[in-house]
Amino acid sequence: MKDGKKWILVADDEGDIRDVLRLLLSGEGYHVECAEDGQTAVELASDEVDLYILDVNMPRMNGFMVGAEIRKRFDTPMIFLTAYSGESDKVMGFSVGADDYIVKPFSNIELLMRVKAVLRRGMASRATESEKAVSVGNRIAFVDVFLDLDSQSIIKGADSIPLTYTEFKILELLLSHRKQIFSLDKIYRNIWDDYAVGDSAIMVHIKNIRKKLGDNSRDPVYIKTAWGRGYYVD
Repeated sequence: MKDGKKWILVADDEGDIRDVLRLLLSGEGYHVECAEDGQTAVELASDEVDLYILDVNMPRMNGFMVGAEIRKRFDTPMIFLTAYSGESDKVMGFSVGADDYIVKPFSNIELLMRVKAVLRRGMASRATESEKAVSVGNRIAFVDVFLDLDSQSIIKGADSIPLTYTEFKILELLLSHRKQIFSLDKIYRNIWDDYAVGDSAIMVHIKNIRKKLGDNSRDPVYIKTAWGRGYYVD
């Protein structure tokens, strides 16, 4: 937040794209700052930024590298822009913590809708954290670990393992409906509302959660796979 406005940091090496996004987003009441390369975007990263819009193909540091660096310090929502629609690019984007993925050329209406949706989810996350701050020991136990609702992390032994907002919401969804099988479509409709980001995105998030839990995808202990149907937790 800056000067009472949501702060969006746009990073793209194409001047025309930066100009269009600055004009479009400023017209919606957002405070917009721009970077022309990845390194500058990392240098401008701040806990005051409410949303990052990152082009994938940038000089000095590509968008995926920028996203990974930002994720080391902040849980701020981020959207990737790319000229490619391949599933491998989407998987890479979501694996570094992307909240959404927009393919160029995009319509102004689509971009604004996605920006508003991502910011709305981010606000909901912060509101949830604020509401739960007064709670003590607000945890859900499963197998030999706990999902800590206050810190949105996994407690395993003496370790606290941080989760991204999306990872947390997926795990919370499964744990709140034990033994219920959630298809990929049903998971992303619960997490992203009406914004379908593709089956590969959910699979990447499940893979990341399992990795953080030290789980074996071939014989999982925590998140089980119902082949051809979806995922569930006992």
